[in-house]
Amino acid sequence: MSGRFHYYEGYTPQEVIFPIRVLKMLGIKTLLLSNAAGGVNEDFNVGDIMIINDHISFSTPNPLIGKNIEEWGTRFPDMSEPYKKNLVAKAKAIGVKSDIKLHEGVYFVVTGPTFETRAEYRLIKIVGADAVGMSTVQECIVANHMGIDVFAVSIITDLGIREDDNIITHEEVLEAANAAEPKLAHLFTELIKEL
Repeated sequence: MSGRFHYYEGYTPQEVIFPIRVLKMLGIKTLLLSNAAGGVNEDFNVGDIMIINDHISFSTPNPLIGKNIEEWGTRFPDMSEPYKKNLVAKAKAIGVKSDIKLHEGVYFVVTGPTFETRAEYRLIKIVGADAVGMSTVQECIVANHMGIDVFAVSIITDLGIREDDNIITHEEVLEAANAAEPKLAHLFTELIKEL
């Protein structure tokens, strides 16, 4: 798919994840996700790629709230490995082979559409996240619910922990995402070959 529905656009969680349900019904077994995210880890630079190995989701509604359809998955799905370790390992090996610098870390999801305040960035860092964004987690939850393996990455498009008074703009986020796109496309292409 090109793009996604975002909760901040006014879609319900069930509308956000509807494409994932459709993809499962069409027979997919693995879901590759990407997003633009703010860097919280001080080792990150704009344009870096972070493999998501876990997430923190307290601020967006869980898309499984409501009646459970047993044919789709269990009422209480396990989320101890939301992003498959074997896919993470394969991607890291591709990064080494292709000379693509890859970070690995925890993604913190927020509702958006505002960028985070400085205090929010500090809190997100304290609770153990490396990047923050406004998507991906609801889709990941539903994919896990339906037995789809998930691999996800964040393109670091801005830096939340900063000393100066720069302001984050949507245009700068898009510019950084577009610049990292060739590396991401190569990573995904090579990973798909190994599935």
